[in-house]
Amino acid sequence: MKKQAFNPYLPSYEYVPDGEPYVFGDRLYVFGSHDAFSGEGFCINNYVCWSASVDDLGGWRYEGVIYDRMQDPLNKKGNQFMNAPDVCRGADGRYYLYYQLHLDKGVSVAVADEPQGPYEFYGHVKHADGKRYGYRKKDAYAFDPAVFADEDGRVYLYTGFSPDKGGFRFILKLRGGEIDGGYVVELEQDMLTVKGKQYETVPGPIKAAGTPYEGHGFFEASSMRKINRKYYFVYSSILSHELCYAVSDSPVGPFTYGGTLISIGDIGLDGVTEANARNFTGNTHGGMVNINGQWYIFYHRQTNQQKCARQGCAEPLVIDSDGQIAQAEMTSCGLNGGPLEGKGTYEARIACNLWGAKGTFAYVELHHKETEYPYFTQSGGDREENPDQYIANMRDGAVAGFKYFDFKETETVSVRIRGTGTGEIDVFTDLDQKPAARIPVHASESWNDFSAGISVGQGVYPLYFKYTGDGSIDFDRFRLR
Repeated sequence: MKKQAFNPYLPSYEYVPDGEPYVFGDRLYVFGSHDAFSGEGFCINNYVCWSASVDDLGGWRYEGVIYDRMQDPLNKKGNQFMNAPDVCRGADGRYYLYYQLHLDKGVSVAVADEPQGPYEFYGHVKHADGKRYGYRKKDAYAFDPAVFADEDGRVYLYTGFSPDKGGFRFILKLRGGEIDGGYVVELEQDMLTVKGKQYETVPGPIKAAGTPYEGHGFFEASSMRKINRKYYFVYSSILSHELCYAVSDSPVGPFTYGGTLISIGDIGLDGVTEANARNFTGNTHGGMVNINGQWYIFYHRQTNQQKCARQGCAEPLVIDSDGQIAQAEMTSCGLNGGPLEGKGTYEARIACNLWGAKGTFAYVELHHKETEYPYFTQSGGDREENPDQYIANMRDGAVAGFKYFDFKETETVSVRIRGTGTGEIDVFTDLDQKPAARIPVHASESWNDFSAGISVGQGVYPLYFKYTGDGSIDFDRFRLR
């Protein structure tokens, strides 16, 4: 039976950010880096793969660990982590996985006979003279490699990392390499050897000044797709919380700035600014994919009061007749093909909007222990023995928003909560209007259900749950009947 699809789209215990989605055959595969719940850094786990039927995007299958970082001869001790990868199918029918070890300046490659692997080490991207790409003076700093195989069989490698200021930029300058934008090189058919010159894709934040890219210059997270004979380069801008795109008639450019595809705070959408962001922000990374004629953008969000416990989400895109793409809104139902049913039980973890009485902030430090803000978390563990993700620490004025539901005959709403708080949860379809339901709640050490009648007309609406009261509550799930 086909399942409803939610955001995040993988199980609550899984942390696969930087998602690069591809349809191979009749299945959608997502390749990404691999964070850990309560991890002490980015990408500390080995690569895994998840897949779903293109006709059932709510039914995901775990394909297992597809590549171990210790397979790379540069990492025999396993002390280097693997940053965001990408995959393409070569002319020989095999699948090539491109990645960077986090202390390396170059790009490594693994290969498999099937998209879900297992992958085996294949080699390092190099110049024709054998010197590794990334180690010549003018080579790009080969961060977040992306690979693209065009319809004519030619293969292109996209890389780059471009901070705007600070000590990190200074250190990268000392290490050598171009760090003022994104870059691309063509590869030979061996999938390893650089062919020809290096081209700039999108300028970094310093070079972007005075151009259409100003304020949205290249930071990281290269990704390439082809739509209607045009080349769409996706990247994370210097704002970090957004994915932008640029368009060209050639895979090597020149590229023209297109706009923002997604912001994990909905910043830039409908007048939303950083001051009233709809969610806590941090970095994001992802790519586009066409599934049954519909294009989607994949991205990730932060959880667990830290910057590196990230989970993948996806949203449909609207592309007009001129090839322009409108900014997508964060929702709880991105891959569902429409709104969620207005009846049933829903986990609070699928909230697409979350803020406290003082708004939100950006996750830039490893851990954030601010006591006034709500956040997504779980009891502990990284695997399926602890699938209990919930929203913690909702205090007076905190809001959790869910979009969207198709209401027909919904009469009651209940919430499962625990905590020290006593007060009420108002349920809105519009925060500027009267609540559709008011649920009195009281303090409880264990999970308890509280309910009330709800007045919602037929139609498609969001739901916002706002807590008013003392203490704090944890929000596990809600039920519509």
